[in-house]
Amino acid sequence: MKTKVLIPALLIALLSTVWMFSCSKDSSSNNNGGGGSTGAPTITMRNMAFSSSSVQITTGTKVTWVNDDNMTHTVTSDNGVFSSGDVTAGNNFTFTFNAAGTYSYHCIYHSTMTGVIVVTGPPR
Repeated sequence: MKTKVLIPALLIALLSTVWMFSCSKDSSSNNNGGGGSTGAPTITMRNMAFSSSSVQITTGTKVTWVNDDNMTHTVTSDNGVFSSGDVTAGNNFTFTFNAAGTYSYHCIYHSTMTGVIVVTGPPR
């Protein structure tokens, strides 16, 4: 009888542990991306919106925008620092932020698509 109770209890404990770790926020998602880090932010373009309207990173971080929509978009800095040109469906654009500051951006084709990258810290 102990085995019949122990196996489900162990299974529940194992599944709870897996769920806890898979649902926890990855603190590296906004890290500096230097030194081969896999935590570089990715922003998706879908349903005529950027998936994150504001992202905070440190200098030296690469940010990638992925077009997961069925139409062409752009990632265009409001102050002219970067411009992706046309990013067609299924393609992406990556930019490395080497200077601290606030970088507002938009899609030139869809005025409701806007976002901000906040870069802090010294270069790495």
